[in-house]
Amino acid sequence: MNAILTTGAATALWHDLVREAEERGQTTLDSETESYLVFLLMRHLRDAGLAGHVLALDYLAALEDSGHARRENLRDVGDRCLLIAGLFPEQAERRLVSLGYFLDMGSRAYGELADAARTAWAELFRRLAATFARLVRVLVEVRRLSSDREVLNAFGRHALCMADPAASSREFPDAIVLAAHPRLL
Repeated sequence: MNAILTTGAATALWHDLVREAEERGQTTLDSETESYLVFLLMRHLRDAGLAGHVLALDYLAALEDSGHARRENLRDVGDRCLLIAGLFPEQAERRLVSLGYFLDMGSRAYGELADAARTAWAELFRRLAATFARLVRVLVEVRRLSSDREVLNAFGRHALCMADPAASSREFPDAIVLAAHPRLL
């Protein structure tokens, strides 16, 4: 019988994938930036609307926002630019823009976010803005690794099972979904 592991295990699997991608891409991220990338991948794994966003308009709207909404919307723009540039470069082709467009806009969004964020978060977003191209390089390697092993598809199925236990019985008929121990989350 197969066991589907829970969120704690998925985090470790994503960390392993990102670290392997760093190694393949001959780049190293600091631990905070690496962790941000892992949680970005987990958060946006099932972002069905990723392709539907006009990121330039989202960016301009975020600049007009204030407070928490501004920070959230700038982070979303930066995250989506990072994902498109690294994992879904064909989106740039479909939109008739260069990858440089997403590199520039994503880096700017994180830079604006660093200016708007509280001190503790500001440094992280400054590093994300400064290392945006390296983050894209790691995601390009994640894409290559995942196409070799269908990793993103497996993680997508894992997330589906955790979000919808009924789906897990359809997706994995012989599986048992294990609850995570609270200390692992």
